[in-house]
Amino acid sequence: MLTYKNYVGHLEFDDEAEIFHGEVINTRDVITFQGKTVKEIKKAFIDSIEDYLDFCASNNEEPNKPFSGKFNLRIDPEIHRKAYISARKAGESLNTWVRDAILYSLEHKGENSLRL
Repeated sequence: MLTYKNYVGHLEFDDEAEIFHGEVINTRDVITFQGKTVKEIKKAFIDSIEDYLDFCASNNEEPNKPFSGKFNLRIDPEIHRKAYISARKAGESLNTWVRDAILYSLEHKGENSLRL
């Protein structure tokens, strides 16, 4: 993972082409980059983000910013009630309880790189 101006890049290595390629993963717009060495891929990542920001500015458009951390969740009312009761029993807000449940799920499914 690479980070620049709060944009996060995920990269992979293509054995056949012998090249790194990546994509910014925390925005809805598509921003890609590639390079043959670690130094090249880091530079390409930064250059791609700067190009994207320059493109948006030249077109008087707001760049798609990295995710804000806010999202609406639609669930069955009974699940909502049970989650609220569990949060209250734990002495937590529903927001904190849901966040912890998501982190627990991510950690147990191999996504343990997400830590607060």
